[in-house]
Amino acid sequence: MKNILIAITAASALTLAGAATSDGSAYKAGAYADDHDLTSLMTNGLVKASDVKNAGKPDIVDTAISAGSFNTLVKAVQAAGLVDTLKGDGPFTVFAPTDAAFAKLPEGALASLLADKQKLAAVLKYHVVPGKLDAQAVTSRSELSTAQGSALPVGSIKIATTDIMTSNGIIHVIDEVLIPAS
Repeated sequence: MKNILIAITAASALTLAGAATSDGSAYKAGAYADDHDLTSLMTNGLVKASDVKNAGKPDIVDTAISAGSFNTLVKAVQAAGLVDTLKGDGPFTVFAPTDAAFAKLPEGALASLLADKQKLAAVLKYHVVPGKLDAQAVTSRSELSTAQGSALPVGSIKIATTDIMTSNGIIHVIDEVLIPAS
């Protein structure tokens, strides 16, 4: 129990004190309670390096909200009841269609999706791959296994912006809405 409390205290203090830089690579001595040695905490498995690197970064949903170009995606995630999932621990790789991508859908398609929560959830989960895959990892594969349960052919994904890091995964911006085969 004591080790768990130390780990929680250290991780919380790192986040609150801003000990990690924007890329998570730096540690400022004395930045958290009792000046514990961060390396020792990480070596003993009490604080994961990934937790330190992502300290202070928003999760996938908050990143999408703050970007301002994913309003339709956020609305769809909310309508499908997937907010808690995408704010969860993950890690997730999300191929995030922009508002412009949703605007390319045929007339009435978005309204139809928003009215059918089950189908909407299936389409959105087709954009999510369990794990944290950067652009290099994505392009090194021919297909990806989605959270929806289907294989997503990598060659069919047109990525506009890659490797937006979040606290619980990674976002790749795409310029189309991916629709799984029925």
